[in-house]
Amino acid sequence: MFRNQYDTDVTTWSPAGRLFQVEYAMEAVKQGSAAIGLRSKTHVILACVNKANSELSSHQKKIFKVDDHIGVAIAGLTADGRVLSRYMRSECINYGYSYESALPVGRLVVQLADKAQVSTQRSWKRPYGVGLLVGGLDESGAHLYYNCPSGNYFEYQSFAIGSRSQAAKTYLERRFENFTDSSRGSLLKDALFALKETLQGEKITSTNCTVAVVGVGEAFHMLDKETIQGLINEFELAGEEAPAATTVAAADTESAVPEAGAPTDKGAAPMDI
Repeated sequence: MFRNQYDTDVTTWSPAGRLFQVEYAMEAVKQGSAAIGLRSKTHVILACVNKANSELSSHQKKIFKVDDHIGVAIAGLTADGRVLSRYMRSECINYGYSYESALPVGRLVVQLADKAQVSTQRSWKRPYGVGLLVGGLDESGAHLYYNCPSGNYFEYQSFAIGSRSQAAKTYLERRFENFTDSSRGSLLKDALFALKETLQGEKITSTNCTVAVVGVGEAFHMLDKETIQGLINEFELAGEEAPAATTVAAADTESAVPEAGAPTDKGAAPMDI
């Protein structure tokens, strides 16, 4: 669909100064199931949508523990995300063995970005088709980074990636100024509301989402289904709705319309993204 004479390998530049193979990898991230991250001064929340290829199969794991103080949520090609999370885990182990301290989150993110960049400069390799939200806590505080297949990385207060992530971004952009001083409970509430925006009317339950937390005095861990369902019930029973729901819903509808020539979610199942 996108094929042209400048996309046969990753090292070929187009006359417009573009690397099409890298752009295709970034498109794979957009087609993956949604993942979001939020951070305050003391906590980082990662959440993702569980999407199965069929009613007969289980969903793929989208959140991985890297170390007691670091975790990642992925969107895109699950196999690539699994390999990169294993690399990150290895780097944390090596650093801890050498220096007897936890690897700073920023340093790990730079190492991950460097690894991704190498794949954009070798003709016999392909870019990693996965975006990673890296959340962690170190001596300098809580951090949330996004690692792109291009090798770029950015630090965020909150961010969303994957399919229909624009709906979650719209919600987060209206609320992010309050995140810095938010409590753990408030962050979880906003995470679930933002995740709900990506489902486009589908009811959010403990079976179609995964939530993980890391914070001061709290090692990285994923919440069990009972805890998540309890939080969902608590917010729904309170009759709370996301602020500016009408505006956000309108933005969701607009963002849900695929761009001309862009691949749809239906064609993404064989790659399990």
